[in-house]
Amino acid sequence: MKKGKLYIVATPIGNLDDITIRAIDTMKSVDFVACEDTRVTRKILNHYKIETPTISYHQHSGESKMLEIRDLLLSGKNIALVTDAGTPGISDPGNKLIEFIVHSSQFSDIVPVPGASAVTAALSVSGFPTDKFVFMGFPPHKKRRKQFFQEIADNKYTTVFYESSHRIKKALQNLAEVLVEERQSASAKASARQVCVCRELTKKFESIYRGSVSEVVGMDITEKGEFVVIVRSQ
Repeated sequence: MKKGKLYIVATPIGNLDDITIRAIDTMKSVDFVACEDTRVTRKILNHYKIETPTISYHQHSGESKMLEIRDLLLSGKNIALVTDAGTPGISDPGNKLIEFIVHSSQFSDIVPVPGASAVTAALSVSGFPTDKFVFMGFPPHKKRRKQFFQEIADNKYTTVFYESSHRIKKALQNLAEVLVEERQSASAKASARQVCVCRELTKKFESIYRGSVSEVVGMDITEKGEFVVIVRSQ
């Protein structure tokens, strides 16, 4: 029996118009859509009149769920993997499933269906050098948190990370602390490091804050929604 294909399908990060024709056609044609939250994905499917059944795959899914998806692929079923928003596998539990399928002894084809990504959307409007950049996902909640921000301060390239609404102010303060230490320890570096904070990209209340880290810390940033933070290189 011919094995099925696993399609990695990017979906909108906010504005539902930011979806490709290929993504819609793929989700209509596959046997299942594997999604992080079926309720979130169902809104997109309903909007585009896609009736494909869904199966759940999220950060708490164990090996049994990955085996279930692998067995569906081996039985000839085609599956579209989506995340709640953006590109699956980018700071997302989809990467574990993809790795599992890649290393399966009975490997199925994995097909990218590219589209929206918060990382590239934020970088595109940052105004910072993007020929090389580092993406660091979400900061740790407790352990190694200072180490995380120190690594950003030490990076030679533009650095991008995600943060949640209830930690954004703390993250900017943590970042300010390590960058202030950097300036104090290197008097030759007179200019303050620049940051760009993107909130709710592509959505109704999209907001972009720019300036030195100390300037941005002092701004009245609404602590709601999803954030992407870009830090200019040294």
